[in-house]
Amino acid sequence: MKKIDSISEMQKISEELRASGKTIAFVPTMGFLHEGHLELMREGKRRTDILIASIFINPIQFGFSEDLDAYPRDMEGDFKKAKNAGTDFIFIPSVKEMYPKTFQTTINLKSITNHLCGLSRPGHFDGVAIVIAKLFNITRPHIAIFGQKDFQQLAIIRCMVKDLNLDIEIIGHQTVREDDGLAMSSRNSYLNSKEQISALCLKKSLDLSIAMVNGGVTETLKIKSAIEKLISTHSFVEIDYITICDPETMEDINIIEGEALLALAVYIGKTRLIDNCLLNA
Repeated sequence: MKKIDSISEMQKISEELRASGKTIAFVPTMGFLHEGHLELMREGKRRTDILIASIFINPIQFGFSEDLDAYPRDMEGDFKKAKNAGTDFIFIPSVKEMYPKTFQTTINLKSITNHLCGLSRPGHFDGVAIVIAKLFNITRPHIAIFGQKDFQQLAIIRCMVKDLNLDIEIIGHQTVREDDGLAMSSRNSYLNSKEQISALCLKKSLDLSIAMVNGGVTETLKIKSAIEKLISTHSFVEIDYITICDPETMEDINIIEGEALLALAVYIGKTRLIDNCLLNA
């Protein structure tokens, strides 16, 4: 595995790989890699000749109340994990090169960001969109792989790629979970032992919603009320949102007809966790 910290060098390598007929998979991360990230990398390696991963903690997707400096980091550990997962090149650009003083371009999606996490984290997805667009232009992949745990992010990237006519296939990979069902996340490291138990209310909520829909319940208000009641039985929890919506537009729906997305954001202590599942009526 080769480490690249220069934008121009990464672009040069990517162009040479494409010119030689190699196919490229790309997995962007903010580091502190866990098994979820590594499974995305393994999937990319299975599908293409070359796997490029990036580690870049993107400052412009953090809000005023979010502590960028507190985001967990383990660069040396990340290098070892990425190498073992089959990464050929790991791109680790600096903030200074990604966002020089003259930088002023933004990408704003009109409506898909006005729901779910977009309401709780204003400006977050604008930051995600611009950094992903930049990373795509630098690494020049044929495919890029994202986890479905961040379903709204996945939908936004798909929309951006379609709208901008980018020649990249976006692949969503199923959520990777701990043995107890908790969705893997870098933020899980913030939880103490008691909070980890309460965090299982997210997966329990997904299981409950699936069981209700399979039992014939299609009214979203009934499902959300049942989830709220379940979550309230756990300690250290505060609900940010419980939403059942169209999986493409993120707009709320009242009756499930076909496929719908159940998305949750819950504070466990001070840690905000998200999870989701698709419901089919």
